[in-house]
Amino acid sequence: MTGRGDRAVNYVILASFSLIALYPVAGIVLAAFQPPGSAAGGFSLPSELHLANFAEAWTQGHFASYLRSSLIVAVSVVFVSTLVSIMSGYAFGTMTFAGNKVLFYLFLLGLMVPLEGLVIPLYFDLRALSLTDTYWALILPQIGLSVAFGTFWMRAFFLATPRSLIEAAAIDGARRWSILWRVLVPFARPAVLTMMVLIFMWTWNEFLLALVMVSSESLRTAPLGLAFFQGQHVSDVTLLAAGAVIVALPVVVVYIFLQRHFIRGMISGSVVG
Repeated sequence: MTGRGDRAVNYVILASFSLIALYPVAGIVLAAFQPPGSAAGGFSLPSELHLANFAEAWTQGHFASYLRSSLIVAVSVVFVSTLVSIMSGYAFGTMTFAGNKVLFYLFLLGLMVPLEGLVIPLYFDLRALSLTDTYWALILPQIGLSVAFGTFWMRAFFLATPRSLIEAAAIDGARRWSILWRVLVPFARPAVLTMMVLIFMWTWNEFLLALVMVSSESLRTAPLGLAFFQGQHVSDVTLLAAGAVIVALPVVVVYIFLQRHFIRGMISGSVVG
């Protein structure tokens, strides 16, 4: 009875927090299907689904350009950050070399210092290099921030990897490079995919960096474009809701498709150990 009671309490708590998290999301989605110009919000069910709101928001908000910019930035950051994080995590997690602890703590500074404290000096540095108002101004800083987390994440996984797996590969004649890419990376697939999903979400949702670094409309990312769209249609709830759904949809789709691997990656550290 005690086990069933604890399980019931856990389900009640999880269901309660799920409702709290999903309540505003459901309200925005329902508002996006309301009649054009309607002020109805919350959980008012529309009499019919007005899909034209999305087409109107897509056209007026120039979301095709904004989504393209976000996709270029996010894919670039995820690709480079994942590649570098795997290699640095492998080095810190499986090798012993002079200064490894100091270097690792240096990487962790990227997790400790908030972006708000770096964005102003970073802007002047990138402006001196003529990189502001370019994709590089959005990609390079986020790669640096993401590699800090990715190194910490992958180091934890490689530390939990059985030493016998690495030793067996070395006995078979595999070099360090082969051990990493042919033995450990396939084994670390859930952890790698989880890291990629997290980096993609953080990069896609980044607002402050895009606001400071770019001024050209063609370089605006989706969250920044949504903010400008909101300023133009502050009184049109349905268009704003439709625009918000358009901006959030790619992240939701990525998470849904990789949900199983994401959950496996979140618990893989304890499972491997």
